[in-house]
Amino acid sequence: MTADDTTLDASAPWLEVDALLDDPRTRIVVCCGSGGVGKTTTAAALGVRAAERGRKAVVLTIDPARRLAQSMGISELDNVPRRVKGVDETAGGELHAMMLDMKRTFDEIVEGHADAERARAILENPFYQSLSAGFAGTQEYMAMEKLGQLRAGDAWDLIIVDTPPSRSALDFLDAPKRLGSFLDGKFIRVLMAPAKVGGRAGMKFLNVGMSMMTGTLSKLMGGQLLRDVQTFVAAMDTMFGGFRTRADATYRLLQAPGTAFLVVAAPERDALREAAYFVERLAAEQMPLAGLVLNRVHGSGAAQLSAERALAAAEALTERAAEEDCAENLEPAGIVDHHNGKADPGTAGSLSPAATAEQEPPTSASAAHLAARLLRLHAERMQVLARERRTRDRFTALHPEVPVTEVAALPGDVHDLAGLRAIGDRLALSRAEADR
Repeated sequence: MTADDTTLDASAPWLEVDALLDDPRTRIVVCCGSGGVGKTTTAAALGVRAAERGRKAVVLTIDPARRLAQSMGISELDNVPRRVKGVDETAGGELHAMMLDMKRTFDEIVEGHADAERARAILENPFYQSLSAGFAGTQEYMAMEKLGQLRAGDAWDLIIVDTPPSRSALDFLDAPKRLGSFLDGKFIRVLMAPAKVGGRAGMKFLNVGMSMMTGTLSKLMGGQLLRDVQTFVAAMDTMFGGFRTRADATYRLLQAPGTAFLVVAAPERDALREAAYFVERLAAEQMPLAGLVLNRVHGSGAAQLSAERALAAAEALTERAAEEDCAENLEPAGIVDHHNGKADPGTAGSLSPAATAEQEPPTSASAAHLAARLLRLHAERMQVLARERRTRDRFTALHPEVPVTEVAALPGDVHDLAGLRAIGDRLALSRAEADR
């Protein structure tokens, strides 16, 4: 490749997005990546394209931002999938979108796995309300639960998951273990022990130790909080095993051949460093990686003109324009003051100097200045392209097995279905089309 060649090395595998979306065996696509790289937009664009190619798709976003709803023309997203209007359904597909409501999902689990009286006791428990609203790992665990629900429901043949930004995007891989460790931990087992020990002798012996421990915990946590936790644990006792079972099942679903992970990144050093982390983590977890989406890649219609040549030409034009400027301001008798001297155009006719200047065609010197500025802008663009290519090539050198597709940057923000279609078109370009 030349120093200004911005196309992807032909030896690197190309990500065929349409083949991935059209494959009926593909049931789940998970978009992950660092923040600010267009992950939500990519997920939405994939959903629109898949639906218009005949898939019954649903996009689940875990990102609390409202960009997905806005771009799809939906006033608000919540925990219920909502049909997206304006999608071309002539191929038989349709598109729904939803945003994870962490607490509502937790409530649904409780309501679905406990009788009415126990469910009410759990939902009204202060400790449960705190746990369901913000306990570490709860959001990721509930994302797993919701994904499992959508997949089990079988209402859609393609589920596209938009994950939170930064490395927390893969926290849902750890959520089952983290929540399971909490539910199976010594603290919870101790709190559950009184209900599980039978007989007066056992209870009497246990109560001695429990009274000592609870006395200490009451000082640390407060008596009311401890009672809330114990009440919660007693009510949830029969459900703990189900949490781990369902989470493990969803985890295995993510490892199954019908799942495809797409790592989304911008052609920047930090974003591709995060992308490399995702690739390595997914490999360690034996998760099926489909490829890398390199988003917002810059291009040029005159890539054959290098930055060096453009800068050299701009310098030459600037020098030439300076010489012509000097020549225009010189006469045989010396320098003429155009404003006060005999050459003042205002004395030659009725037009003012400003009006006369407007009628005069641009000089070769002014045209040269304009051309020089354009050449410098082109040189800056080519330098950006070269920097993006270097960062991309470093990633592909470290991970030559990862298929890559490049999405050219749009001139403006994406805020409607037309913009999502444009992104989808760019996502699905073949290598030859992308090179052109």
